[in-house]
Order: sequence, then structure tokens, then C-alpha cells
Amino acid sequence: MAKKIKNPYRAWRRYRHREEECTTLHKVFDYATNKYPERIAYQYVDGGQQYTYEAFRRKVEQLSMRMTRFGIKHGDRVAIFSQNMPNWVVAFFSATVYGRVAVPILPDSTETELTNILHHSESKVLFISQRQMPKLTDECRKKLTLIVDIETFEFLKKDKEDFKCNGWVKDPQPDDLATIIYTSGTTGKAKGVMLSHRNICHNLAAAFKAQPAFKKDRFLSILPAAHAYEMNVSTIYSFYVGASCYTLQKPPTPTILLSAMKKVRPTIVCSVPLIIEKVVKNSVLPTIQKSRVLSWADRRIPHILRRFVGSRMVKTFGGKLKFFGIGGAKLDPAVEQFLRDCHFPYAVGYGLTETAPLVCNLMVGKSRGVGSIGPASYKVEIRLDNVNPVNGEGEMVVRGPNVMLGYYKDPERTLQVIDDEGWFHTNDVATMDERGYYYIKGRLNNTILGPSGENIYPEEIEQVINNIEGVEESLVMERDGKLVALVKFQDNAINWNLATEDKWFEELENRKKAIMDWVNKVVGKNSKIGEVDAMKEPFEKTATQKIRRFKYKDSHGDEPKKPKEQ
Repeated sequence: MAKKIKNPYRAWRRYRHREEECTTLHKVFDYATNKYPERIAYQYVDGGQQYTYEAFRRKVEQLSMRMTRFGIKHGDRVAIFSQNMPNWVVAFFSATVYGRVAVPILPDSTETELTNILHHSESKVLFISQRQMPKLTDECRKKLTLIVDIETFEFLKKDKEDFKCNGWVKDPQPDDLATIIYTSGTTGKAKGVMLSHRNICHNLAAAFKAQPAFKKDRFLSILPAAHAYEMNVSTIYSFYVGASCYTLQKPPTPTILLSAMKKVRPTIVCSVPLIIEKVVKNSVLPTIQKSRVLSWADRRIPHILRRFVGSRMVKTFGGKLKFFGIGGAKLDPAVEQFLRDCHFPYAVGYGLTETAPLVCNLMVGKSRGVGSIGPASYKVEIRLDNVNPVNGEGEMVVRGPNVMLGYYKDPERTLQVIDDEGWFHTNDVATMDERGYYYIKGRLNNTILGPSGENIYPEEIEQVINNIEGVEESLVMERDGKLVALVKFQDNAINWNLATEDKWFEELENRKKAIMDWVNKVVGKNSKIGEVDAMKEPFEKTATQKIRRFKYKDSHGDEPKKPKEQ
């Protein structure tokens, strides 16, 4: 197992000057490229695109100059639509370092979403990969000044009439706009979150305070860089500390991910709960279960074997792992208990795109009970609003240098979430213990009001369902006055090819009944479900693998219906 930092606070004091110096992305860029010129900054896991910090600087300056010659000036929008790659970061810095505004677009965005974002942001430049090119409409092409192939940096569209060399730039100030990140979250209508240089640079300092990293660290990037979590806690944070960041060329399937872990031997990985939950439930737990050292019912490991299991897990992840960050959604308590038992070097964080993203975080080995998201992050203030005097639940409200400037071109929605004193209302319900550690209960707009006026959090019921053998994921909602669970079974649990046979329908009904019986035995009386519907296809998700709940309002699942007997 990788050597742990003996005193992270000493590391913080030693590098405190970096926070004071690096107040904009321009200053981060100057600091890192001057201090670590010969070290590898970004590269593909399997070779190909690779940049030392010095080569990275030269490429960023070259691209910025080319944009300047075509009139792309301070404040102009530069969109990036591509899968992860070292050149993605080059494109991002070529915009933000000189006062332009980056508009990262998630790679799974549709043609309509791409069109809407380019139009709403008024982007003049688009860096795009060949894989995404079919989604670019002719109408969008006409409106863009420059279109750049991000894989080669060849200009696919440029007009001689625009070549006026009048794209003036200047060093950005801390409160200047750095990026607009569009997010639909799980509620549907996209919002352009405006993050300043101060927002991002504060997040880099907060990340270092939470988990110090250094030039010899190796980051493995597995989430979309267009998402605030991956962008600011991994991709740019690695640059901030002079480390090396490795990128996958293919989607992070278990096979590809484990192969990359062996090659890179990363020390730091940022992930979402779904990835580690699948590894634990589908690989680690079944292996241990066969050896009869683990009770499936409570997933507790005999004390004498805990460190052995943990070290084997770390070896599976390359053998040098010291920090496995988990954020973006709520971690299954059973999986977290397992990770705690075997001393796996994980840490849970909480944040939102609107807070750049860090709000709360734990440190490795410093967790306080299963389910906690930790205390407030560095320089972040938190309070609970409208607290229920019975159970202490209230909405998390946040203030600090991490809070966004607002939603782009949307003052009405900005005023709904940021009050006159600068407090951002997260819409997340939480409790706080006596030591200032927070525990998320659920989303305020997901909360279901029970028949007696009590709050029901569907996320808590879903965690119970997701721990049932054969279940992959679930979603609980209210329909016709009762709680309904939509359940997606694991691929090997249901043979959908037999969906025309009576025996198949009988087996499916038995599985659904078993789920309902177990859940209603475990949960409180107000959280009992009245119906279970099966989903044949996986739920549609956000970049951090949260289900887009609004898509399934009043859904009855997509399971085949048994034909009526003649």
C-alpha cells in the first residue's frame, strides 16, 4: 500500500505560498510550467498525446496566438466538445489563461444539447473531436468563427476575412469569468453555471488542504473532464501540484480500467459511487464470499483479515493508491462499511457544480461513521436552514469563495438560489452531528410528503433495494398516492429473451414480490412501497451517474406485459 502522508498540515504550511500566488488560472499556468518544466503533465495511458509542462506551455501559447489573429479576444467563448484527452486540457488553458471563457460540453451531449449550448453561450470557437463531429449542425458551423480538430489542432473552419490580428487579451483578474459549465443535473432544464478564476483557484487550494498531492503523484482521469468534479479536483488539480495525469482513450469499462490501473499504478483517482460499488459488489464480495470469510448479510470482515483484504484491493488498483476520492452522488452505506472494514484509502466528498465543486470533504482514514460527507471544506461556511426540531434535518446553505457568480443569462434562477448575503441554497437536506460532520438525507425536490406530513427520502429506500442480490439499480417515486419502485435487474438475473413465456412472467412477478416484501420488512412504516415495476433498459444518467429522475415521472417501467388469455 502506498505510503501515507504523516502530517498533511505540515505539507499545507509548506505550500501555503502557492494559494497566495495562484489566484487566477493564468498564475496557476505560470507557476506550474515554470516550476516543473521537465515533468510529464498529461498523457494517454497507452501512449500517444503527451506533454511535459514546458511543451504544454508552448502549445497553449501557440493556440492562443492563433485565436488572437482571428479576432478571438478577452471574454469570448471557446467551447470544447470532446472525450477526455491531453489536448482537451490544452484547449481549456488556451482559452482561460488569457481571459477568454471556456465552455466545456459533456461528451454524451446530444445534437440538440450541443446546438442549444453553442447558441446560448454565443461561442465563437469550437474544439471538437472527430467522434463528435456528426452532432455539429450546418447552422452551428455557419455561426462559429473557428472550428478546431482537437486531436490535431487543425483549423477545420477559418475565414480570411476574420484574420485581422485584433483579438486583444489580458491577464484575467480573480473575479473574471473563467468557464461556463452547462448542467441539467437531474431536473431537466440546462443551466450555465458561471465559475470565476477565484472559484476554481480556491477549489485547488481546498483540494490540497483535503488531500495533499505532489509532483511525484500519478492521477488517473476516468470521469468526463467537462464536469466540475473531474475538472477541478483531478485534471487541473494535478497540474496545480506538478503531478502527472493519465487519460483513458476508451470508456472506463471494468476491463479497461483495471488494465490502466496496472499500467499507470496511480496514487490518486477520483471516482463516483457507481464505479466502486460495481467493483465491490460484482468482483470483490463474490470472491471473498467463496472463501467463507464474509457474511453476505452484513458484509463484515473478520478483524484479522481486514488489512489483508484492503491491501489486495489496493494491489488490484495498481498497488500505489493513497487516495480514492468518491463524490457526485451518495455512496451505498453497505459498500462504505466494507471499505472502512478493510482500511481501503477512500474519502468521501460533497459538492455541486455551482460551488466549483467542493463543499464538504473527509480525509483518508478520518471518516466519522458510515454516511458522513465530512465537515465543511477549507474556507467554506455552511448552515442548515428550516431545521426540523425533531430530527435536525434542514437544507444545506453554503457561502464562500467557492460559490459561483450565477447562472449565465438567467438572473431569475440565480436569485432563487443565491440570497442577498451571498448564501447559496443547495436544495440538499442534511443533518449535522456535534463535531460538525454533515450527513446528506436527500434532495429537497425529491422529498415525498407522506400521508401524515412526514418527509420520505426515496434515496434511502433505493439503497435498501440496490443491496438485494440481482438488483443493479432502482428509482423510487410517488404514483397515484403510493410509493413505486422502478428496478433494473442485473443482466444475468433476468433473461429477457424468454419474455413471451408464462414461466418468465411468473419468475419476474416472484422477484418483484420478494423485493417488495424485503423492503417493507426493513424500512419504516411510512416508507413502505406499494408496487415494483421492472426496467429492461438502464436508467438515463448524468455525468456523475445520477439517475435523471425527471425522465421517469409517472413511469410504469418498460417490462413486457403478459398477454391476456383468450
